[in-house]
Amino acid sequence: MAVIGLGIEAIAARPRDIQQLLNTKQCQQCNLSEANLQEAELDGAALIGANLQNSDLRGAKLRGADLSSANLIGANLAGADLRDTKLHSTTLRQANLSNSDLSWSDMYRAFLEGANLDQANLNNANLNNARLEGATFCGATMPDGSEGPC
Repeated sequence: MAVIGLGIEAIAARPRDIQQLLNTKQCQQCNLSEANLQEAELDGAALIGANLQNSDLRGAKLRGADLSSANLIGANLAGADLRDTKLHSTTLRQANLSNSDLSWSDMYRAFLEGANLDQANLNNANLNNARLEGATFCGATMPDGSEGPC
């Protein structure tokens, strides 16, 4: 455990939680912060309430996964497959979702402030009551099929 500015503790992912996720695709409330999960095969995974803050999920396959109430602050999900994913009340502040596929995903009440959604596919995604302040959508396919502003 490392201590960083102002006495805030930064706790890195627990190896047993990473192994549990990769073996079972079940890891609710797990600590996976700062985990390297690039290209991980996690379709249908149950990650409800998991801590994935600052994790590397570039190119991960999370189709149909449940990430409701998960912490993905600062996570890198560039190029990830998030089709039909449940992201209810998920915190994605400052997350990189560029070039990711979020089509048909349910992001009801998601926190996307400052997130990078450039070139993302949001076709038919549910963004009802999502917090989008400061999020970028340059070249993204928006839920209604239109192109996001640059």
